[in-house]
Amino acid sequence: MTKLTQIQRNRYKRHIMLSEIGESGQEKLLQAKVLVVGLGGLGSPVAYYLAASGVGTLGIADSDRVDITNLQRQILHSSDTIGILKTESARRTLKNLNPDVKIIKHNERLTTENARQLVSDYDIIVDACDNFETRYVMNDICYELDKPLVHGSIFQFEGRTTVFIPEQGPCYRCLYPERPPEDLIPGDNEIGLLGVLPGVIGTIQATETIKLILGIGTFLAKRMLIYDALNMDFQEIELKVSPECPLCKEKKDIS
Repeated sequence: MTKLTQIQRNRYKRHIMLSEIGESGQEKLLQAKVLVVGLGGLGSPVAYYLAASGVGTLGIADSDRVDITNLQRQILHSSDTIGILKTESARRTLKNLNPDVKIIKHNERLTTENARQLVSDYDIIVDACDNFETRYVMNDICYELDKPLVHGSIFQFEGRTTVFIPEQGPCYRCLYPERPPEDLIPGDNEIGLLGVLPGVIGTIQATETIKLILGIGTFLAKRMLIYDALNMDFQEIELKVSPECPLCKEKKDIS
């Protein structure tokens, strides 16, 4: 494992001071490879904090371009990057924040056709997307390839987050067996969203990702954290494997 330079010791000093991390933990972070799927409201704080923390390789996947309506919540982007690909906008912000981090741009949406190729090179996958189709594809390929999946979702004033670890608890399909009918899914521009909400959920996702890399603390596996911003309330619910889940139902040893 590559040893830290003096500049890196200075940059990550406050991490190194923690007994749970130290120099060896920081070296683990620098060796880690994380794929962030979606560079919008959730992906912005996730990628920003992972880069700041020294996660060595960040894959960033998104096919959209920056729009002025994004800037109320998507802090990776700015007025200067309106109109360019979100991956390039994010790369500029992240490299300016921390040149240690290797940024790999994937200017595409994760689909059944490219999922295996995109996911296989990374240690941990972060679900920061905004559509059901991508979430199901991501869930299935992470289960198949035995990759931890750090999930987050937001709606108006509410956010939810959990960690799916294959064969150690439920998967996304256990919670949501089928996507809602198309006519019940509002479009991106049809609902309001509190701008700071994804900052809270995305930061929790980044925290869980760092803990997974370091192997410290207790993960949000088998639990979902629900945040109500309007009433400043956090609740936690237990998650269990569904006996009807096509992926998990054969795993009899999972409670």
